Amino acid sequence: MKATGIVRRIDDLGRVVIPKEIRRTMRIREGDPLEIYTDREGEVIFKKYSPIGELAAFAAQYADTLHKTCSLAVVICDRDAVIASAGVPKKEFNDKQLSDEMEAIIESRALYMWREGAERLPVIADSDNYYISCAMPILSEGDLIGCVASVADVNGERPRDIISSEVESKLIQTAAGFLGKQLES
Repeated sequence: MKATGIVRRIDDLGRVVIPKEIRRTMRIREGDPLEIYTDREGEVIFKKYSPIGELAAFAAQYADTLHKTCSLAVVICDRDAVIASAGVPKKEFNDKQLSDEMEAIIESRALYMWREGAERLPVIADSDNYYISCAMPILSEGDLIGCVASVADVNGERPRDIISSEVESKLIQTAAGFLGKQLES
């Protein structure tokens, strides 16, 4: 564990403020859920909670199935990082931070489709080897949970070389809708 040197007091309602610098560094937004852990030494640990992270194994199977049956390269992410991928190098994608463009697509709450001649948006930060072909945010009970996206290699074939853009968008929307339903109580 890393010491920050920051000390905060608990107020009369039992609240503690997480400093802005830490929220920015850890990418904690207003309304984000945090899990609270304790240990035997009396430490209290806050960890960002990822509802879709609970479905990581299931999401990986779904991504693999989409890749095998439709030849789509697919990534499934929570709001911060890729949690599952298929058809792309897993080491390059899994647990990697999302690009600002992917985060903007998630925040839009709408289907994104890349069009010929448009700028190619990277999937993850610090890598532009792959771009987003189609993406649909995952919503569960109105909350943004993550995103399902088909991706294309900048030097390889695009998903639309294999299937139509309409089929691609329907597959991605179906995956996002299905994963969102799995998280509803």
